Amino acid sequence: MRHKFKVFWQTVRQLSGDDAYERYLLHYAKYHQDHPECGCHPPLSKDAFFKQWQDDKWNGIKRCC
Repeated sequence: MRHKFKVFWQTVRQLSGDDAYERYLLHYAKYHQDHPECGCHPPLSKDAFFKQWQDDKWNGIKRCC
């Protein structure tokens, strides 16, 4: 029962975007952290990540026509 709840909760967090920063850090560690040839910056702080995420989501034209 505990495992089912954990899987359910992880799914809810993923669908709501609540785990977005954790997924960003995993992606960064996998693709950017150990690759000096990419010239990557350090990972964003949690506050900077969510500010950028919100800006990307709400800035610009967001309509179909």
